[in-house]
Amino acid sequence: MRVSAVVVSHGHAAELERSLPALAPQVDELLVIANIRGSVPEELPLGTRVHENEKPLAFAANANLGAELTQHELVLIANPDAIPSPGAIETLREFLEAHPRAGVAGPRMLYPDGSWQASRRSFPTVGATLIRRTPLRLLFPPQRWQRRHYLLDERPDEPVQTDTMLGAFLLLRRAMLDQIGGWDAGYRMYVEDIDLNYRAAKAGWERWYVPAAIVHHEYAAVIDKRFLTRHTLWHARAMLRFLRKHPERLLAWR
Repeated sequence: MRVSAVVVSHGHAAELERSLPALAPQVDELLVIANIRGSVPEELPLGTRVHENEKPLAFAANANLGAELTQHELVLIANPDAIPSPGAIETLREFLEAHPRAGVAGPRMLYPDGSWQASRRSFPTVGATLIRRTPLRLLFPPQRWQRRHYLLDERPDEPVQTDTMLGAFLLLRRAMLDQIGGWDAGYRMYVEDIDLNYRAAKAGWERWYVPAAIVHHEYAAVIDKRFLTRHTLWHARAMLRFLRKHPERLLAWR
């Protein structure tokens, strides 16, 4: 199975200078979507294609566009600040090839300093989301009170099935994308990765965390650092959209 990589850049030329040289040798096709001007460095790895949007699109819409403009059986969606270690994509590819019902494979993600990143998570609940995204987190620090959501007590060294993973670096089976209708372009920002994994689960596709594949990721986590910003509002709207689409999640309070 061959891999098409899609990287969406919204003014991240500097990040691409570091990530593309690590990404390009590991994939069979590489497409960079320039969401705004100044999104692509002057020098690109040989064979890299660039698509420039006439107007900016949301991340999910760009992910769908990238899938449409590429051709291979597996579609990698990668953030500009996600840098795969040598062999990471081959490890994910081999895993999907050996597990035909696996629709999503995600790597072990580390911060640039090498520390562990909580990229593998359980599906969110209403109560836990309220705590994480409101001043309640000052009283109930998420890293202490929501260990189950962040799976902080589980750091497996072997592949394990999971609910969802950060959308910063996911290898997706095109057949799964076709079946579930791709990413939901109605999300402006945030939660689109949770929604994708949730719909994949509903359709019977497995989602696997494959820790032998290692990716270093900056992960700005803007909404974890400040309360009242436009990002907070975008996340709240995204969660409301998720709950409208999947009202059964209202029953998952804790």
